[in-house]
Amino acid sequence: MPRALQAVNVSFGLVTIPVKLYGATEAKAGIHFNFLHQCGSRVRQVYRCVAEDKEVPRDELIKGFEVSKDQFVTFTKEELDTLDEQSSGMVEITEFVPAETIDPVYYEKTYYLGPDKGGAKPYRLLAEAMRRAGRSAIGRWAARGKQYLVTLRVVEQGLVMQTLLYADEVRPIGDIEVPEAKVADKELALAAQLIGSITGERFDPTQYKDEVKERIEAQIQKKIEGQQITAPEAPVAPGGAQVIDIMEALRASLRSGPAAPRRAPAKQATKTTAVRERAAAAQEEDTDRVASADDARATKKAPARKKARKAA
Repeated sequence: MPRALQAVNVSFGLVTIPVKLYGATEAKAGIHFNFLHQCGSRVRQVYRCVAEDKEVPRDELIKGFEVSKDQFVTFTKEELDTLDEQSSGMVEITEFVPAETIDPVYYEKTYYLGPDKGGAKPYRLLAEAMRRAGRSAIGRWAARGKQYLVTLRVVEQGLVMQTLLYADEVRPIGDIEVPEAKVADKELALAAQLIGSITGERFDPTQYKDEVKERIEAQIQKKIEGQQITAPEAPVAPGGAQVIDIMEALRASLRSGPAAPRRAPAKQATKTTAVRERAAAAQEEDTDRVASADDARATKKAPARKKARKAA
């Protein structure tokens, strides 16, 4: 069973439902490359002061907001803490709306909600009431110093919470220029026929796999074994604006027949798995190294502050 990220309360009206928050997605170890010097050793990132042209240690860094070109108003850590939204541990439902009225372009991160101790009955009550009403909930959630706009929707086995983008974070599609074009009935009929030839009953994500990632992993394994790797053949890129015969293109597509989606294999090859494990280990090693460096800097920071106070 996955570990809960945190416990929160969902409130609507005078009803409060204790729930646990679970991550709905699982981050997979990606292809991770490190920056190295030509000699083969690791390099480290440094900060340099533009005005004094010198390296700046972390304990001398402060934060500022740019109000005009190269003009900043600076903030202390205490001042920044006062700007953060205080986490209330509450998801406050403000309204229920038809689920289909929420444009997926607003969806951001997804969480599963599970009932916490004593919350099973009100959890089921809310889920079933929403299911019968055909509605999704809209609410606010304060966490990690921010206020999130969220939606709660019903799925087969419970409730899902998704953070939403605010209106000013989404560009309207009206910003995209789409010129008027006349479409003939014959063209529409052929296009509908083509869509029908490659129509599925439902989306099945297991039918698809990240072929680019698998190709890169295979090339890395060859390099580990001392083999030369070669670049894949570049796809033929179409030219610039072309005048095409849409009817002929549609007929050609129908003649070629639908391409069956390639199902992802149940098990990855052993060598590919080894590459992924090494990538995950490298990421974990980098994380531990950064954490150790931060701890060391924090240990040095306290004496430095005392010296600064004495000097003052």
